[in-house]
Amino acid sequence: MKSNNSRLMLGVASAAFMLFPIGCSSGSSSSPTATPPQVQKGQVSVVIRDDSTEDWATIGVRVLSISLTPQGGGSAINVYTAPSPAPYVNLLQLDQLNEILGNVSIPVGTYTAATITMSGNPGDVLLTSSADPETGFAAPPATTIPSNQIQILGTTGSAGSLTVPVNVTLVSPLVVTTNQNNALDLEFDLSHPAFLVAHVPPANDGITQWAVNFNGPIRHCPVRDITRLILRHHYGSVTGVSTDNTTLTFDKAYPVYPPTSPETAIISTQTLLLLADSANGTLYYDVDAKTHATIMDFSSVASTIVGKYIRVAARYQVDGSLVAVRLWASSSFNNVWISPEGHLLHVNTNNNTLVVDNELGIGIPLVVDANTLFYFRTPWNAQSDANSIAQGTAFLSNMVRGFKVHASVVDPLASPLVASSIDIEIARYDGTITGSNSNGFTYTRNFHDPDDDYTVQLPFISPSTANGDDPLTGNPILGYKWWNFTFPTVVDSGTNAILDFDSATNGAVDFGGTVGLMKVAGESFATWNDPNGANGWAVPWTVLTPTHVPEGLAATSYSNGSFTVAVAGGAQAIPVNINTTPGSGTLVYQVSWSSGILTVSPVDVTTQAGQTTLTTNLVANTPAKVYGIPQASGAINAYVLTYFTGFGPATTN
Repeated sequence: MKSNNSRLMLGVASAAFMLFPIGCSSGSSSSPTATPPQVQKGQVSVVIRDDSTEDWATIGVRVLSISLTPQGGGSAINVYTAPSPAPYVNLLQLDQLNEILGNVSIPVGTYTAATITMSGNPGDVLLTSSADPETGFAAPPATTIPSNQIQILGTTGSAGSLTVPVNVTLVSPLVVTTNQNNALDLEFDLSHPAFLVAHVPPANDGITQWAVNFNGPIRHCPVRDITRLILRHHYGSVTGVSTDNTTLTFDKAYPVYPPTSPETAIISTQTLLLLADSANGTLYYDVDAKTHATIMDFSSVASTIVGKYIRVAARYQVDGSLVAVRLWASSSFNNVWISPEGHLLHVNTNNNTLVVDNELGIGIPLVVDANTLFYFRTPWNAQSDANSIAQGTAFLSNMVRGFKVHASVVDPLASPLVASSIDIEIARYDGTITGSNSNGFTYTRNFHDPDDDYTVQLPFISPSTANGDDPLTGNPILGYKWWNFTFPTVVDSGTNAILDFDSATNGAVDFGGTVGLMKVAGESFATWNDPNGANGWAVPWTVLTPTHVPEGLAATSYSNGSFTVAVAGGAQAIPVNINTTPGSGTLVYQVSWSSGILTVSPVDVTTQAGQTTLTTNLVANTPAKVYGIPQASGAINAYVLTYFTGFGPATTN
């Protein structure tokens, strides 16, 4: 099973201060000249985020613009415009992290929709497979997919200026005020079956094509506290330090894609302000001199840092300002860029090494020694965020494949690279769920390389631990919570959450044959040193992710909310339940090939028209792919169903 909760998220946070209108009057005693009313504005920070998949090292996209639609209509308010040329953003590096695109002021008001515009020309989407993808993945390891094998769906405009506008209705309105912060969270599921469709068109000499569909796998999930956003390390070029030495100004920098050697930067016009941590201290690393120090302001570096390239781990404060937690500086962009970032491919406690999957799909080995410091990102807790949680090789036993990390090295020119510090940004555990009880449960995860397999028992966090707010009500949550993959706003928390979780995870479906039993699966991001997991990991939440049923054929035609599916290697077909209830219906997609054109069409099964479409097309022997939750009854409740007309999908496991 691979990660299924993959997404791109755009966070918009209105800062807790107002921009006062400035009026003027004559210096005489006559009546003042009337001035037009000024529009009050709130400061908005725009960030993007996603989760990952196991199979890719790079999913590079160009975001051209983002706008918000006011409630009741009116002109859209632009909150982001890309520099020219628009830089690539690698969605794989934004594993639940946020990439700040810029800060703007927009009119106060209520916004109910967002529009993201992607660039849709050939070459505007980059795909590079992971160094170690799943068995049966439709591309070899560490392979860059040629642009002529990538088809971007939903484009508009003329050749050379193609774009893909993606419209998203917000689950709850975004209210921008002069004295309250807020956040916009748009989730883009990279593992959604309608996002990347691998297919082999008829008469295509067996060459796999990849259809990229931006419309559909995006949804809104409210976020009410910007201080809890984990920000990806920022890169930039320093342009100045304030006269009181509290604030550093830098222009955001992006790396060139595909990566070059040495790496070069694209300097944007997006300017960000960065405060030093005057309470806990900012760790400052001079990469050129190979020295480090704790600074409470920028006075000691003001005369040397202007004009240098920086990398910074930062956090939001409640007023929307950015505070530097750790800061690296060099006269060479390549030196700050050579800091392996990505998902762990391997953890070897025998030789004390970690292997990080980089953006070229190449595993970068890192030696961990007695001096290596480990940090766990907790931006909502400034003191915890600023201090290491462990030092030395013994901590490696607490890490597994799939963690998202950003490392720093002692010497960027050394071979092998020795890690001076490792930021653990996401401590991801996923797999099949067994043994759930009042204390915790067990994850079992199997990979292509069996040396990476793990079975780990994780405790739930303490019932008294603060755990965010309910997405729909805004009420604070204490203790463990969980939800279903396609319904992130419907959170089960409180007294009965664990009992409900036990009940929801006790199902399985049995195809027999070589396929056998398929159990309930999930994903959690663990937290460090909770009272229920002192000096270890504990689980604050779990999302039940769809179990991937192998590609198969409908054994019976769809009728009245169900059909059966048979898969290669299975000895029997199993029932598939389709939810047709408005607001919680199964996501159904028809993938068609006709006259050399591939289309991915959503089918709304909560309507009579959608039911008719599904009944007409999903007949016996239709190729189908089911993603769902196994039930105790032996059936599977489908979260997502994809069926194919005119051709079949590329063969994968």
